[in-house]
Amino acid sequence: MATIPGYVKDVRRKTPVPERRSTNADRLSPVAAMVRRHDRDRYQTALFAPAARREALFALYAFNYEIARVRESVTQPMLGQMRLQWWRENIAAAFEGGAMRHHPVVEPLAATIREFGLTRDHFDRLIDARETDLADEPPASLAALEEYAESTSATLVYLALEVLRMHEPAAREAGLHVGVAYSLAGLLRAMPFRERQIIPADIPTPYGVTTVAAAALRHLQAARALRNRIPRSALPALLPAIITQRSLARLKQAGNNPFDPTLATPDPLQSWRLAVAALFNRF
Repeated sequence: MATIPGYVKDVRRKTPVPERRSTNADRLSPVAAMVRRHDRDRYQTALFAPAARREALFALYAFNYEIARVRESVTQPMLGQMRLQWWRENIAAAFEGGAMRHHPVVEPLAATIREFGLTRDHFDRLIDARETDLADEPPASLAALEEYAESTSATLVYLALEVLRMHEPAAREAGLHVGVAYSLAGLLRAMPFRERQIIPADIPTPYGVTTVAAAALRHLQAARALRNRIPRSALPALLPAIITQRSLARLKQAGNNPFDPTLATPDPLQSWRLAVAALFNRF
């Protein structure tokens, strides 16, 4: 069985405590450090997973960061396609036992794939969805935007559930709704920083943000309706629901204006909210 390099100290306590800035940050593995720096939300949720699973989650989330940033890191769509093809080839090598490039994310990701027997189709879907980021056209409809959200965010939740050894149908269904809700809320939150228009083309401009936010809330409610059927071990993959709830609440307080400057400030109590949710087995 392949081993996954690195180790992150268990930060859970008997009572909820906020995330603390570690004085031993250099002890983090490369993937953990990358996720901590670039994906605060998923870094914090991964800390509630069992210690033996965290490095695998960090490898998944670091991979997601790498492919998600392709659109912003290239000047031409063809260069982005080449970069995503590079990832396809390395994912194929990880599943087929071929030679892979030496890379700080590729190697721990390959170890994770082998140790946990992850589903290859999920990786293919993630990469294919990120290729659509290279186009400048907005989604044609709300349904198309939700499909994109599932292909990116929810598919990553599916993989996280596999790392947690969670294969209950209810957990996967909740993962679908949590992933879509988190993605929609995140896209709205990122509107001031994105060049690509994310409001569906068939929604009149004055109602675009409100419509997408309402869709996110519906998915969040659908996920929570399944809560009593989901084992506690699935919780670290579903905790983004807590972040989504707060994000939508802040957006509503700002009059559904994603350009309100108050929304640019990260939620200082986010780690506390996650800790309380984990304590009471809620998402």
